[in-house]
Amino acid sequence: MAARWSSENVVVEFRDAQATAMSVDCLGQRAVLSGRRFLYIVNLDAPNEGHRKISRQSKWDIGAVQWNPHDSYAYYFAASSNQRVDLYKWKEGNGEVCTSLQGHTRVISDLDWAVFEPDLLVTSSVDTYIYIWDIKDTRKPTVSLSAVAGASQVKWNKKNANCLATSHDGDVRIWDKRKPSTAVEYLAAHLSKIHGLDWHPDNEYTLATSSQDNSVRFWDYRQPRKYLNILPCQVPVWKARYTPFSNGLVTVMVPQLRRENSLLLWNVFDLNTPVHTFVGHDDVVLEFQWRKQKEGSKDYQLVTWSRDQTLRMWRIDSQLQRLCANDILDGVEDLIDGISHLPEPDKTLHPQDSEPQHNSGHGDEEALKEDFLNDPLVGEKTDQLGLPQTLQQEFSLINVQIRNVNVEMDAVSRSCTVSVHCGNHRVRMLVMFPVQYPNNAAPSFQFINPTSITASMKAKLLKILKDTSLQKVKRNQSCLEPCLRQLVSWLESVVNQEDSTSSNPYALSNSVTPPLPTFARVSNAYGSYQDSNIPFPRTSGARFCGAGYLVYFTRPMTMHRAVSPTEPTPRSLSALSAYHSGLITPMKIRTETPGNLRLYSGSPTRSEKEQVSISSFYYKERGNSQNTFE
Repeated sequence: MAARWSSENVVVEFRDAQATAMSVDCLGQRAVLSGRRFLYIVNLDAPNEGHRKISRQSKWDIGAVQWNPHDSYAYYFAASSNQRVDLYKWKEGNGEVCTSLQGHTRVISDLDWAVFEPDLLVTSSVDTYIYIWDIKDTRKPTVSLSAVAGASQVKWNKKNANCLATSHDGDVRIWDKRKPSTAVEYLAAHLSKIHGLDWHPDNEYTLATSSQDNSVRFWDYRQPRKYLNILPCQVPVWKARYTPFSNGLVTVMVPQLRRENSLLLWNVFDLNTPVHTFVGHDDVVLEFQWRKQKEGSKDYQLVTWSRDQTLRMWRIDSQLQRLCANDILDGVEDLIDGISHLPEPDKTLHPQDSEPQHNSGHGDEEALKEDFLNDPLVGEKTDQLGLPQTLQQEFSLINVQIRNVNVEMDAVSRSCTVSVHCGNHRVRMLVMFPVQYPNNAAPSFQFINPTSITASMKAKLLKILKDTSLQKVKRNQSCLEPCLRQLVSWLESVVNQEDSTSSNPYALSNSVTPPLPTFARVSNAYGSYQDSNIPFPRTSGARFCGAGYLVYFTRPMTMHRAVSPTEPTPRSLSALSAYHSGLITPMKIRTETPGNLRLYSGSPTRSEKEQVSISSFYYKERGNSQNTFE
């Protein structure tokens, strides 16, 4: 779907405001801009005809501000500043602080008025607590929710009066205010910090999260292990919120360059291309909210506030609203039903190859197929989108710290030269990117001088790079960095194999290692691990939590070390199994090559009475040679 461009209908400049937050009231009449010295009240019906100020005396900027969403309380708004929330009352052209909420011990990160109860306000903080306040009695919060980590976002459910969601780094917790002792559901949503959280306006189980990991993900919290859909982007996503009409979504990106267009409108059923791009702001958009529809009008207005210190109002006409509609599925309830009728491969977990830089601990997340829709948004946009330098953006995002790699990039000629030096091998390649890249068009790889590997090694390497690039571009995803990591990984494995053969001529090389035998009497899981590159688990440690407490774990006090203090830690659990089986001595564990440890990892262990465990290597009970803690 071709993207449309628009300019704003109204622009108002507030050069002296230096406002960090903005909110639009539920009547659509006023907006509040929160600066350090003043709060600016803007009449949205006549924004150019002056504005009112509310003076404030504080050395702290306002972190969040929000009008009460109920008509009967439309003249109240809340503003957070450091550890305090001030409740303002604006009536008859004057504003004043009527009360303050004080309970948090660290900075308040977010606040949100309840959708169904006008007296309730929820606040989240870095101090790990989420407080629900009743503004009729502000002495202390009525409900206190406690999490291990500080919360950065909090949002009430728009359909369920008792449900709310909070974000903690890359995780989301779903709470029921009637059961405050613990969260009712937990979502490991992203690998990086979540910047935005929004509930669907028509479905109480669906929400969208936007993150520093360059993606927006859609969730049904009844299925917390897999997301419904994903919108991959080239840059971090600051906010993603549903529209009050049809099936639209508005996102704010964090662009690489200030003047890039970062405010986009999407159809959630077709995330290939944004249906609209809002052009006008010269800097990052800090906040956007919808203005209430005027009586008798079918148009909506989007109000935005940017770091360029301008307030802009954008008209969303019925034609643009239709671009967010869906003729087949109308509403998220139908979307859920549609998902259940998809072919089985589209809704099952797949052993998807994850990016090498991702933590293996999030395997369930990365194992999901990310092609729920046919062509997710990653890579080159059309010329209408105004981003012809998407390849340049990919080049700017490449991790230049990859070991043994030097990359010379030329976005104009759509090519780059890659040089890798590892051991005695040197590889130099020219990578050419077609105009359609990455829309199902893979780059070409060509060896150039000086390249020192053999012809057979070149053929193997080319196959690996082509397979890696095809896996990415068939989903319209950029592939340069994954290919670089595959190149380095393969070359290092060749060098390690050669070093292993030269140091131990009798050892079997990895390429001819026979399948591991299975032993019926292997009674514990450790002996079957193929984990020679995974560090041995810790037996003690300490970490400060968000509340300032030091949490530690260690061995039981009744146990002491069973081996010499100079004995090295085993390389891995499989190495520990080899040690207990008698095939390898403890001092040799660290020096053994991964290839040889692979041979040991399937070896039979000690008898059932002497099972292999972490503590059995380190400790034994005082005065007893048998470890009774096993």
